[in-house]
Amino acid sequence: MPRPRPSQLGVAHPSSMRHLARPRTPGPRRCRYPAAVRVAEVMSDASVTDAPSDTLKAAASRMWSQQTGSLLVMDGERLVGIVTERDVMKAVARGLPVDSTPVSTIMTTNVLTVTPETPLHEAAEHMARRWIRHLPVVEGERVVGMVSQRDLVGVLASSGENLDQQAGEDLVRARRLARLDRGDLG
Repeated sequence: MPRPRPSQLGVAHPSSMRHLARPRTPGPRRCRYPAAVRVAEVMSDASVTDAPSDTLKAAASRMWSQQTGSLLVMDGERLVGIVTERDVMKAVARGLPVDSTPVSTIMTTNVLTVTPETPLHEAAEHMARRWIRHLPVVEGERVVGMVSQRDLVGVLASSGENLDQQAGEDLVRARRLARLDRGDLG
């Protein structure tokens, strides 16, 4: 009885998979997304805390109610820092009192920013190199938005599709916020 070939068993022949064993070529990876995609096309509204004196508890409550992982800390119209969910967790782990510790104690003050015209792959490279999940978007001195890992994942998920379809993902977030308002996710 003749032995079945791998392709007849639904198994790829090893020679057809040899590209998987090749080492990656050293150097920077090339972006597969159009260079024309700019930060402005995928950024979301920035969530802001009122002041550096806001408490960690207030910041955590605002992050939860807005379903975001960071808050920009503003002094009037000026960006003075960013506080993230990781910053809050670290403060809790260190035993800082969340009811009285101001966000200025734990916020990052040397905030990396990009402009709306920054190519998206460049923003993603900054985030990957520095382990940043949220990147504020500024025009001049004015904060105009935020790019997050969630935004980048949305682009990856829709690669090959029209970026306008991202409105569906925005609808998912809006529904989650509505559920929070009703107390369904409390």
